[in-house]
Amino acid sequence: MSQNTSVRRAPRRAASARPRLGGDILLAASLWGTTGTVRTFAGDASALSVAAIRIVIGGLVLLAFACARRGAGLRRLLGDRRNLPLIGLGAVTIVVYQVAFFLAVGRTGVAVGTVVTIGSAPAFAGVIGLLTRRPGPAGRWAIATAGAVAGCALLVGGGRDAGVEPAGVALALLSGLAYAVYATVASVLITRGEEDRAVAGAMFTAAAVLLAPTLFSGSGWLLTGSGALIALYLGVITTGGGYLLFARGLRTTPATTATTLTLAEPAVAAVLGTALLGERLDTAAVGGLALLAASLVVLVLPARRKTRR
Repeated sequence: MSQNTSVRRAPRRAASARPRLGGDILLAASLWGTTGTVRTFAGDASALSVAAIRIVIGGLVLLAFACARRGAGLRRLLGDRRNLPLIGLGAVTIVVYQVAFFLAVGRTGVAVGTVVTIGSAPAFAGVIGLLTRRPGPAGRWAIATAGAVAGCALLVGGGRDAGVEPAGVALALLSGLAYAVYATVASVLITRGEEDRAVAGAMFTAAAVLLAPTLFSGSGWLLTGSGALIALYLGVITTGGGYLLFARGLRTTPATTATTLTLAEPAVAAVLGTALLGERLDTAAVGGLALLAASLVVLVLPARRKTRR
């Protein structure tokens, strides 16, 4: 009887917690926005080794959370055979997203690579939602996403000279597509009733297994004190904590909205770059920051409900 009662009350709790869960995704994006600044303190560490250690440590952290309460949620997730292909797909998209993004940044620059990857993810998520016949995004999502993408473009690319290479742009689009697929797969599993921490733990553990062999080359920076601290921060805080918050937010936030909210990441990166690294924001970038913030606020605020007598 207690189980039936909890099932009936679950939608009520989710509905009341929606604004807080939207905040969880914004907080996750804010944590991800610190990675670029922290990455600059890693010196000559290769992009692939940094990405690999993030996923490996983050995967272990998420697995530890998934094993809480005797791992009941994880056992239930893995016990259903129809979940296994989705977990495998999610793990592959995590690897593709990480590797393609760093390769894109190396080819076409941080500004263009970042704005194409993060800016294209909401559009890809919307198309995937339509193709899979999931609930379509509302008109407010389209307006907020357009404003956020435009603000992101002004913020990251405004006033900077960056070499644009077609191959780099293609890799950035691939990265954005992979991230959108990951968000959709995670949303499907969580809305199906699986535990959010179990979903994140299973996917990132599988991705860590795929990336672990790359740690054997170019990982000498991890043997220094500063390198170890950087690796722990990137793995535990930005990956483990960030994706745990993101998975929790997917309980009630559609994947299309969630990917738009993650556009807060470049805004945080720009603010940190200005405050800690001495970077400057020109007029276009400041305007883009304001437009991006306003669009995210419009998306997070609950819609007014019209009542009729």
